[in-house]
Amino acid sequence: MDTKVAIVGAGPSGLLLSRLLHRAGVDNVVLERRSAEYVLGRIRAGVLEHGTVELLDEAGVGERCHGEGLVHEGIGIAFEGDRHRIDFQALTGSAVTVYGQTEVTRDLMDALSADGVPPWYEAEVVAIEGFDGDKPLVRYRENGEEKSLTAEFVAGCDGYHGVARKSVPQDAFESFERVYPFGWLGVLSETAPVSDELIYANHARGFALCSMRSHHLSRYYVQCSLDDRVEDWPDERFWDELRRRIDPPAAEALETGTSIEKSIAPLRSSVAEPMRFGRLLLAGDAAHIVPPTGAKGLNLAASDVRYLAHALIEHYIERSPAALDAYSDTCLSRVWKAERFSWWMTSLLHLFPETGAFGRKIQLAELGYLVGSRAASTALAENYVGLPFV
Repeated sequence: MDTKVAIVGAGPSGLLLSRLLHRAGVDNVVLERRSAEYVLGRIRAGVLEHGTVELLDEAGVGERCHGEGLVHEGIGIAFEGDRHRIDFQALTGSAVTVYGQTEVTRDLMDALSADGVPPWYEAEVVAIEGFDGDKPLVRYRENGEEKSLTAEFVAGCDGYHGVARKSVPQDAFESFERVYPFGWLGVLSETAPVSDELIYANHARGFALCSMRSHHLSRYYVQCSLDDRVEDWPDERFWDELRRRIDPPAAEALETGTSIEKSIAPLRSSVAEPMRFGRLLLAGDAAHIVPPTGAKGLNLAASDVRYLAHALIEHYIERSPAALDAYSDTCLSRVWKAERFSWWMTSLLHLFPETGAFGRKIQLAELGYLVGSRAASTALAENYVGLPFV
């Protein structure tokens, strides 16, 4: 079977790319090794930049996001017992929308099914070959049978450990990485959020974040050791620790309950350069990873997809290779700005082994400057709501 674009991975980036291409009349196929139910069951981020929401509108799947998403015009920064608000709307004229990645995925799945072009689930890609030529070959396994698909381009949207990244020779790209010496313990609970907006907390005991998925579903995090296990953190211990780290009014208002999901995630920064290898193009986590502190992971993947979809549409509809030729450089310029912001937020808010008394005072001084300076607050707000596209 032949297609113009083979998309590896049916996460939100792969599905969004497929939808944008289909709407422009560019034939494509999405292959996903897991079942649809498994993909929908993954718990992921839920803070969308205004540009990501606009891209969902472009893909024709933004209606439910606008109807059910929670528009946030600011965030709280808590330290030394006080909480300070960064007003995105006043500083930038923009906002973010809290709408779960699971819901974005569901909307895209439904739209592609309605179009009659659903992803091929439980089709495990085992090799991508010939992408340095004109007709890449995608080998995959379905129902125990080896099959293949030829394409003109392959989009690797299957993550850091996916076959797309592994298909690239190690000497063909340079990898930049920073592994952080701690993780995030995350809890999902059927409780009302403690605040109408996210609260980022810097505390001498470590970082904490109060987030949400809806008016009745909360997501909370505390910084923890990489040696910790989920079993070390019964619900009571988690809630007690969260109360210690957030500001007193939030601690007093915190509604607790039985966790319905609990996990520990390590933090890392990673970038692969370039992001294009002949007719294989990487997008999202296949090319870069950011710490979750700045809420950039899903948004950066959507940014890649925006550039890639427009480049492929320009190639097929306008017969111009310019945007495809510029794809890697265009994406990486934005990627490194997001990496910088996520690194800065992580450094500002977390307790590091080497922080010490001096480092702690520096953190507090920078936080004081951040909330007391309109220029500093604006810089945070501009990056958080999303930098403009080029």
